[in-house]
This record gives sequence, C-alpha cells and structure tokens, in this order.
Amino acid sequence: MESIITLKDIARSYTIGSEIVNALCSITLEINKNEYVALMGPSGSGKSTLMNILGCLDTPSSGTYVLNNKDVSRLCDNELAEIRNKEIGFVFQTFNLLPKSTALENVALPLIYAGMNKIERDERALKVLFDVGLSNRVDHKPNELSGGQRQRVAVARALVNNPSIILADEPTGNLDSKTSTEIMGLFEEIHEKGNTIIVVTHEEDIAMHAHRIIRLKDGYVESDKENKNIRRVRAIA
Repeated sequence: MESIITLKDIARSYTIGSEIVNALCSITLEINKNEYVALMGPSGSGKSTLMNILGCLDTPSSGTYVLNNKDVSRLCDNELAEIRNKEIGFVFQTFNLLPKSTALENVALPLIYAGMNKIERDERALKVLFDVGLSNRVDHKPNELSGGQRQRVAVARALVNNPSIILADEPTGNLDSKTSTEIMGLFEEIHEKGNTIIVVTHEEDIAMHAHRIIRLKDGYVESDKENKNIRRVRAIA
C-alpha cells in the first residue's frame, strides 16, 4: 500500500512558565492511502496535539512529518496554510460554519482561497452537497438546518478540494445518537470512494467504525491495532 502520512520520532513540547510540558514523545506512525483510522486517548494523552500536527495547525519540536510525499515538518505559517487548503479536509465538532452564508457558500469557501472562479466553485460545491444528501438544502443557512445537516455541510466543505486526507475532530460530539450513526454512515461512504479518513474521538463506539485504532497515552502510542470488529452502518453488498 502507498503511504500518505509518515511520522518519524515526532515530539512536541511547550514551555509554560518555568515548566516544560512534553505533550508528545517520539511518535512514529505510518498511515496508508484509503485507510480509515481512529485516534483515541484520554485527556492529556497528546491526542489533540497530534491532531494539530497532522492537520498542519502546529509543527513538531523534533522529528519529521511527511504528508503526501512532502516534508511539512518545518514549513512556515503561509506554507502550512497552503498545505491545509490543498491537502486536508477538516470536520469539527462545532461545525464551524459561517452563520450568514448559505450551505453552498459555506462549502465553496475553500475554493475561494484556492483561487477558483465562481462558476467552477458553485459547480463543485453543488456536486459535493449532492454527494452528502443535501441537494435540496443548498440555499439554506446554518440556523435553518438540523445538527446533522449542518455536519453534512461541514463534511461537504471538507471534501470540496479533493484533499489527501479527511481529519475529523469529534465529528459526532454535538449530535444525538441517531444522527451520529447517520454521520458515521456518511464517513463509510466517503471511505469506500477512496478517501483517507482520520477520526479523532474519545468515544469507543465511534472509534469502532474505523478499520484501525491508534491509542495514545502520556504522549506515546500505547497501541496500534487493526479493528477486527468494525461497526458498520450499512450492510456490505
């Protein structure tokens, strides 16, 4: 299989007053294209720090991070922003939608930063909204949508740039159990189309939808195992 993410000896420390906090300690991981991975860990495990590094929101204190054959470990802020726009689709717990913009406008937003013209932006945004089952909600604003629909808009926005990876941070944290199941079914569909998905979660039942579960503890990888009891929303044809 072809690697999409390679982490080698990744460490991240912070200075708080006179104290040095080691959030990550020598993380070495490889994630292949089209893998579906859950990243788990209790508070203080380093899970959020690792997510920020994977999402190019932060850089490691030491070690190397290669994303889609490019070493992103030491890039400047502007270079990281460009990588985030092109290579990473984010899905957040709180949706992070612009309240005064329609679903179509929210989804098309990353394409503005990519320099695409309006006709092409709208065409691509419409396609991904159709793909996530929201073709009849394109002109609705977030306050006119249910929580599940808002998260589908967020997923569509994550997909619109054809990113190398989808990074989902507690994507069902603000949803009820029925809607959470629907969103995890949507991730199944996205994965089946060839996307690489990393879900960061503290919920065991959400992690069980992934094909591989990586658990962190005290800044180290505690375990990295194939999930042999995948929880599926849809039956395999």
